[in-house]
Amino acid sequence: MRLVIARCSVDYVGRLSAHLPSALRLVILKADGSVSIHADDRAFKPLNWMNPPCKVREEEGTWTVTHGKTGEKLILTMEEILHDSSHELGVDPGLQKDGVEAHLQELLAEHIHTLGDGWSLIRREYPTAIGPVDILCRDQLGGTVAIEIKRRGDIDGVEQLTRYLELLNRDTLLAPVKGIFAAQEIRPQARVLATDRGIGCVTLDYDALRGIERTDTLF
Repeated sequence: MRLVIARCSVDYVGRLSAHLPSALRLVILKADGSVSIHADDRAFKPLNWMNPPCKVREEEGTWTVTHGKTGEKLILTMEEILHDSSHELGVDPGLQKDGVEAHLQELLAEHIHTLGDGWSLIRREYPTAIGPVDILCRDQLGGTVAIEIKRRGDIDGVEQLTRYLELLNRDTLLAPVKGIFAAQEIRPQARVLATDRGIGCVTLDYDALRGIERTDTLF
């Protein structure tokens, strides 16, 4: 990854045109070929960017970023470069669940019957070609259910569970496989998307789960 702090103006040339006037900005060039331009007041969202594949041509005072497929361009007029460094980050291990999510998974797997009488656990972290399913279990009718657990349930979590379900339903020994999206908080958009895809939603009470040995209640 290359990090450049520079005073520059930026022009986008493509289906539309856009101009960022001269200011001090952070330019990030990643190993995947993407380029993004950031200000100091936009959290994680860049002012402008170019998705990979990109080619960067550096000339004196001007950097031209060209998209390899569309031909769209970002033209950076460099007035002053304050910092320019490159760093090898290596292979990222991917997002790991935090302690709360891991504990939610452990507790729900241990007390899977709280989802309904006759429910039984098949396995935690059920392996698939695209990653492990948090919990795979059977309902009271013997049907297979895949459960994805999040602390905060967003659309990305529903999409993740959808991919798991598509893969699991190709296994004739498991199919048909239903899905449950479980989280401490489920955003309205995620709930709507899950319902549209036939995925059930469960709101988890972490404190109640931790006290399940005393109260034997989940929600």
